[in-house]
Amino acid sequence: MTTQAVEIQILGKIMRVNCPAGQEQALKEAADDFDQRLHELSERTKVTNTEQLLTIAALNICYELRAERQQNTDDKNDMEQRIVLLQQTIEDALLKHSASKEA
Repeated sequence: MTTQAVEIQILGKIMRVNCPAGQEQALKEAADDFDQRLHELSERTKVTNTEQLLTIAALNICYELRAERQQNTDDKNDMEQRIVLLQQTIEDALLKHSASKEA
């Protein structure tokens, strides 16, 4: 897999990072989102220490990721239960239909 160096800007600092070819725009958008989050967090918390700000932002993002993963797991489990119920309903309907044909 080839990589491409991309310039991004976080908290006014320009960095060059490598990313898979074809993913440059996604990386730039992610960097812009992260930069915006950092600026909003800094304004909201009045934290000016860059290391603290990055740590708080990373913790917030990890919390959001865990919440999304849990929601996905819950949704998957709910969908699996619905599929089982639907399969049971179809099987019951088929059994009733075949029983009525035999009568």
